[in-house]
Amino acid sequence: MSSRGSTLGVLLLLILLGAGGRALWTWLDRPIERVAIRGELQHVSADYLRSQLAPLLQGQTWLSADLPALRRAARNIDWLAEVRLSREWPYTLAFELVEQVPVARWNDVYLLNPDGEPFAFEPIEPPEGLPDLAGPVGSGAEVLAYHNRLSSRFDPMGITISQLRLEPRGAWRLQLDDGVWVMLGRSDRDARLARLAAAWERQLGPHAAHIRYIDLRYPNGVAVAWHGETDLQDDDDGAG
Repeated sequence: MSSRGSTLGVLLLLILLGAGGRALWTWLDRPIERVAIRGELQHVSADYLRSQLAPLLQGQTWLSADLPALRRAARNIDWLAEVRLSREWPYTLAFELVEQVPVARWNDVYLLNPDGEPFAFEPIEPPEGLPDLAGPVGSGAEVLAYHNRLSSRFDPMGITISQLRLEPRGAWRLQLDDGVWVMLGRSDRDARLARLAAAWERQLGPHAAHIRYIDLRYPNGVAVAWHGETDLQDDDDGAG
């Protein structure tokens, strides 16, 4: 066979292979028929997540689907901390999902994960008993860390911190589980908390049901407002 004939034969073979490859791709690249949801889910259901994923998969086909782009989009779904994605035969996309772990409520409309990152929780009901935290945008990690510090300090005394607020001007206030608010302020917080602990163990603890709030923003003392009395001080964003 001449050189020209050999070249023509190779070209024909490549054309046939290419046509066959395109035909095989077209045959395989069909609409996604099934979405598999895997992972340990405690707060959200697989059906809820399928409803959230469905718009992302609209019009997608099994082979042409851009898995990295789909993963990034799925990662934006509330309650999802991590997403892994793979193709499975026949015509299935498998999502391996890691759920967010809620550790606190945040500014009434969000939850915080252990890293202090907020995520929206509706329409899923959050678990009960989470501490209620609040603060300026971007302060979630700081407020959560301080709540953990306060809890480790007061838990041995039988005192639970149910709410913690960081005000826009930098003052802190917290609520104990018996409803008593504590005005902590901005500065000398460790010394003020030491005064609170001493006063609580010495005399305030047994009378907690009658206390409305405790103001620690004084140089050398603790001021107490009792239920039925006039406020000691209206400014709770604080002195010092």
